[in-house]
Amino acid sequence: MGLLDSLKARLNPAKDKVADLAQQHGEKIDHGLDKAAKMVDEKTKGKYSGKIQSGTGKAKEALDRIGHKDDGKPGSGGTTPPPAA
Repeated sequence: MGLLDSLKARLNPAKDKVADLAQQHGEKIDHGLDKAAKMVDEKTKGKYSGKIQSGTGKAKEALDRIGHKDDGKPGSGGTTPPPAA
């Protein structure tokens, strides 16, 4: 077994646990992200609002992927798959 295989085998249980936690507490995490974004936006007096919103959106998308909210199936994230050729 190679080094990467060994590393993947050891990290797999942690990945599963993180996915479970993200799925169970996704709403709380979303709320925390929104709260933090609002605070940072207020502290910067709106100077970086676009970047803050973009970062918050990307963090929420990552949370959705980690929590497998889209069932982990390609094309089930709200977009239609391309037609078969």
